[in-house]
Amino acid sequence: MSIIEVKGLKKSFGKNQVLKSIDMTVDKGEVVCIIGPSGSGKSTLLRCLNRLEKINGGSVVIDGVDITSPDSDINEARQHIGMVFQHFNLFPHLSILENITLAPVELGKMTQEEADEEAKRLLEIVGMSEKAEAYPNSLSGGQKQRIAIARALAMKPNVMLFDEPTSALDPEMVGDVLQVMQDLANDGMTMVVVTHEMGFAREVSDRVIFMEEGYVIEDADPDQIFNHPAEARTKEFLDKVL
Repeated sequence: MSIIEVKGLKKSFGKNQVLKSIDMTVDKGEVVCIIGPSGSGKSTLLRCLNRLEKINGGSVVIDGVDITSPDSDINEARQHIGMVFQHFNLFPHLSILENITLAPVELGKMTQEEADEEAKRLLEIVGMSEKAEAYPNSLSGGQKQRIAIARALAMKPNVMLFDEPTSALDPEMVGDVLQVMQDLANDGMTMVVVTHEMGFAREVSDRVIFMEEGYVIEDADPDQIFNHPAEARTKEFLDKVL
């Protein structure tokens, strides 16, 4: 059953049409990676999935809620959609534990005590237990990104969106973050991942979407996309990056 359903999605910045009538679905528990050249609309599509970008046409239904409807409560919907950004977006003045517990407590999802327990459990999952009392400026980029993943998970989301989560990291930090994401996938988390990590897309995803110039050019399983692409443009892109 589809947990994400996108129909005819359009998005423009001024006269520049960035998304040109996108259709896509994501099933519960599915991992979908979105690949393509820079400027193809990948990150904009992801940001439309929790309405961080204003949508100009079409619809986005997440877990049965049409978030493009004027009647929808987007703040309520966002509580079920975890988002991990390229640049972490941690609060520098809060400890790691406080960064993770802030939203669940402020939104009345948990007591402080419950949130602290959950944060410690999540820190263990992402391999960062010893950093609970540290502050973001003392962490490496890879460590910050693992904390950002734990923070998103603290809201117990139904869907996790990742916007190029490793592209700002030093190469030696990338593996730790991808391992956390792979563990999440193995646990059945529904994930949509915009990525340049072709190895991750090939190994972990159930489906790969190739985008170019605001269109979905190809949407298929990793074996087809990487070994037998149906579209010449997909093959051309992969020949350059692999």
